[in-house]
Amino acid sequence: MIFPATTAFYAGLLGLIYAGMSGWVIGGRLTGNVLFGDGGQDSLQRRIRSHANFMEYVPITLLLIALYEAGGGAQGWVRGLLIVLVIARILHPIGMFAAANTPRQFACRGVGILATLAVMTVASILLLLRTA
Repeated sequence: MIFPATTAFYAGLLGLIYAGMSGWVIGGRLTGNVLFGDGGQDSLQRRIRSHANFMEYVPITLLLIALYEAGGGAQGWVRGLLIVLVIARILHPIGMFAAANTPRQFACRGVGILATLAVMTVASILLLLRTA
């Protein structure tokens, strides 16, 4: 098994994005004087959901890609999937703050989550094909 260095690098980048999002949520809590939950504040709820959505999808997707890479998977696929994942995870929270039913909401939030799901699906298929 090979150390998944490419995935490790992008995991570090995604970790920094997640840390930034955590600070973003904490900042929203401090300015809104909210200790628990969202305090009924729409903006804070959007921050919290963006943060949670990241945590719901990124770890399993990174794991799938890392296993594929560690098993000797093609570097082009690994790097391509990781680049799309980083872009998707940056786009999603931008779209969370776009006005409803606007091109920006669709382009950022919609494309962000669809791209994340596509990366997860492709990584899963590649891993299954690699181990079959």
